[in-house]
Amino acid sequence: MTDEVWTRKEVESPCVKICVVHPAARICTGCLRTIDEIAEWSRMTPERRREVMGELPGRRGQLAQRRGGRAARLKR
Repeated sequence: MTDEVWTRKEVESPCVKICVVHPAARICTGCLRTIDEIAEWSRMTPERRREVMGELPGRRGQLAQRRGGRAARLKR
C-alpha cells in the first residue's frame, strides 16, 4: 500500500508564514509574491504558478534593507 493517493502534483505555495507587505515594493517580505499573486494563487494554473516561482528569487533585491531604525538615528 502506498501513499500515492495523498500526493499532490501541484506547485506548492512559497508561503513561509511571514506575511508582511513591504510598503514601497508592495510584495510580501516572506514569500516575495505580490498581493494579487497571493490572492490568485489557488486559482492559478500550474504553469502560471511555475512562472511566479521562477520570478521570486529576483525580487529579493526590491526589498530595501533597513538602516537600523531609531537606534541608528540616535547614534548619529
